Amino acid sequence: MTVKVPKDKTIDNTLAIFKDGYNFIPKRIQNHHLDVYETRVLGEKVALLSGIEGAKLFYDTSRMNRKDALPKRVLKTLFGEDAIQTMDGDAHTHRKLLFMSLMTPDALQELYEITTKNWAHFTKKWSSMKKVTLYDESRELLCRTACEWAGIPLAEKEVKKRTRDLSNMIDGFSAVGPKHIESRRARKRSEEWIEELILQVRKGNLEAEKGKAIYEMAMHKDLEGQPLDARMAAIEVLNVIRPLVAISKFIAFGAVALHEHPETQTRVALDDEYLFQFAQEVRRYFPFVPFLGARVDHDFTWQQYPFKKDQLVLIDIYGINHDPKIWENPDQFNPERFIDWDGGLFDLVPQGGGGYYKGHRCPGEWPTIEVLQASFRYMTKHLGYDVPKQDYSYSLKKMPALPKSGFIISNVHFKN
Repeated sequence: MTVKVPKDKTIDNTLAIFKDGYNFIPKRIQNHHLDVYETRVLGEKVALLSGIEGAKLFYDTSRMNRKDALPKRVLKTLFGEDAIQTMDGDAHTHRKLLFMSLMTPDALQELYEITTKNWAHFTKKWSSMKKVTLYDESRELLCRTACEWAGIPLAEKEVKKRTRDLSNMIDGFSAVGPKHIESRRARKRSEEWIEELILQVRKGNLEAEKGKAIYEMAMHKDLEGQPLDARMAAIEVLNVIRPLVAISKFIAFGAVALHEHPETQTRVALDDEYLFQFAQEVRRYFPFVPFLGARVDHDFTWQQYPFKKDQLVLIDIYGINHDPKIWENPDQFNPERFIDWDGGLFDLVPQGGGGYYKGHRCPGEWPTIEVLQASFRYMTKHLGYDVPKQDYSYSLKKMPALPKSGFIISNVHFKN
C-alpha cells in the first residue's frame, strides 16, 4: 500500500514560520506516520524532517550538504558568512577538528572554574542591588567568561558594549526591521574587533596562549596549508564565544525550572550525576534552536518521498526534543529521564545532532554543558535569593524564546 506523503495545501507558508514559531514543524509532522512533510517557504519546495530517523537522514553527509542552506539574514547576523556551519566534506572535517581541539578535558575544567569564579564576582555585585534580572546579568557574566576562556583581552570599559553586540547577533537573526539591522551592525563591529586581535596575535604584538581559541584560530592552516583569512579567523572565534553568551537563555530557563521544581535544588547542589541530568533536561525541555537547514546532495527517495537535488530540508530540532515517540511524557520537566539515557546522537538535539568530530553536531555542546553545570551548581549551593511575583512564562512563537520577565531575583546574598 502506497502511503501519500503529507503536504501543505497553501501556496506558501513563510508567514506561518513567524506565526507558529517553534511549533512550525511539529504541528505539521507529528500527527502523521512518516517523518517527512512537504511545504513551501519563500516560494521554494521544502522537506520538513522529524524523529530519530529524520535526524539520521538530515545528518547523513552522503545525502545532505550545507551549501546555501542557511539564509543570508542568518549568516549576516548569527553565524557569519562562510563559517563552519556552511562547510561540507574534508574542509568541514578539518575545520571541525580545529573547534574540537579546544574541548580538551583540561580546557573544559578551566571553563567550569572561570564560570564559577564569575558567579561569585557577580553575586557580590548583586547583593547591593534591589533586584536583578538574571537573563540580562548572566549575558555579561558569560561574555566575561567566554572571552577569558578564549584568551580574548576584554577591557572593563568595553564589557557592556561587547555583551550587547554578541546578544544582538543572537536575538536579531529572526527579527525584521530595526532589530535585524542592528544585529547586522553588531556582527560587523564584532568581526572588526576580533579581526584586529587576530592580526595582533600574528604580528606577535598580542601574547596568546596555545590552546586558546584566539591563538588556535589565528594560527590555523587550511587543507592547502594556508592561514585563514583574518576576517574568517575572527568569524570562527566569534563562533566560540557567541554561543557561550547565548547560554544565558538556558540559565534563565534553568532558574525557572529550579523555582517551579524546588525538590530538585538540593540534588542539583550536591549530586554530580543529578546535576548533569538536570542540565540535560533544561536543554531538552526549554526552547532554544527551532530548526536547522540543509540541501539535498542528489536525487533519492526516502520514506516514499522523492528528495530532489538542491532541495531545502529543515530538521525539527524543538520537535524532536518533545517527540512522544522518543520521550515519555515529553512536556513534563523530569531530569531523571536521563538516568538510563544512552547518549544517543539523534534524540537529544537542542543544538543539533550527528557525530561530534566528523559530523555537523555543534562543537559548542560540551562547553554549554560545562557552563550550565557550573551555573546551576553555584545557584543552588552558594546563591541565596528571593523570587518576587513576575511573569516568567514564555512564548513558543518568539524565536529565540525567553522568560518574559528575564527571571527577576531579589535579596541576593551568599548562601555559604
